Amino acid sequence: MRSSTKLASVVCFLAMLIAGCGVLAQQQPGQLVIRGARIAGPDDAPLLALGLDCKLSGPMQDALDHGIPLTLRIRIEASRWRYAPNATTSEHRVELRYFPLSRRYQMRDLDTSADVRSFATPGYLFAGLNSLRLSLPATFSNLPTGTSLRVGARLEIESLPGALRLPAVFEPAWRLSAAEYAWQPAG
Repeated sequence: MRSSTKLASVVCFLAMLIAGCGVLAQQQPGQLVIRGARIAGPDDAPLLALGLDCKLSGPMQDALDHGIPLTLRIRIEASRWRYAPNATTSEHRVELRYFPLSRRYQMRDLDTSADVRSFATPGYLFAGLNSLRLSLPATFSNLPTGTSLRVGARLEIESLPGALRLPAVFEPAWRLSAAEYAWQPAG
């Protein structure tokens, strides 16, 4: 009788341990990496060609799959010095969304109403983030020699619905930001 009680205790402990691992896995933050960035396009309409690798955490993917839009805020800055007051900046908000009735994923630049792309699977949606092209102000076309460009990206928690905003502030699973990517354009 004692050995069956010990066995039951060990099995119960292992089950709780395995369940706890699942809970911890759900709290792992997502991953967002800037693979490359460059200024492209004609002088009168420069574009930021940006490659993002994105892997959402479990709660973020679940929210997206239930039709809750996720917004990425992308900021680009050009200046000759790191903390220059005369830096040229541009921000874009890119929304990722799933429409359950049509079973389509959508990516759109919220700052440019014309740029909407639709995808059949989340894999295609995230592959689309690898080839973003965002319009920039004309001041980015003729930057002086020695100008540094920096781009950063993060999940915009402020755009989440009210019920998700508080958990997004405190839970690690809602952390999604890329390390700043810096480069100097070719002369």
